Amino acid sequence: MNELKALNKSLLLMITVMLIFSACSSRKYTSRPAVGSTTAARAAEAMSHLKSRELYRFINDWTGVQYALGGLDKTGVDCSGFAFLLQKNIYGSVLPRRSRDQADVVNEKSIASLNEGDLIFFSFGGNTVDHVGVYLNHNFFVHASTTRGVVVDDLSIPAYQRAFVKAGSLKK
Repeated sequence: MNELKALNKSLLLMITVMLIFSACSSRKYTSRPAVGSTTAARAAEAMSHLKSRELYRFINDWTGVQYALGGLDKTGVDCSGFAFLLQKNIYGSVLPRRSRDQADVVNEKSIASLNEGDLIFFSFGGNTVDHVGVYLNHNFFVHASTTRGVVVDDLSIPAYQRAFVKAGSLKK
């Protein structure tokens, strides 16, 4: 009987260890592309092709600022706050504060006809717009990511393609 208990304990310990190791090995990580990776190189190239030097400086100055819901400064900013500040400081345009309201003040365009500074809207949580970014060029845009802060990302990433709602330039 004691041998059976010892065997059961050993078996339970072995199964627990196997589960721990298998869980660790199957974990999926999301992170920024490594410096030198194709995406990072393409993002740097998109930044180097910006027509507006002021936009380039603005993005460099804000890159890495952490996400904060409702934030509007460098201690934290959300996506609509970042788009609001960028449009105000670079283009002198006033946007509504919320992304879904910002989506209402654009003339819709296809992705292929977007210009530097146009807005791109996404829905990650359902049918309504809940995220906004600013188009740069070569299929890249800048936005305040909830997990990575202010970053330049590739619009052709499948998650962005699935969540894309609309894009366009501000109505005059």
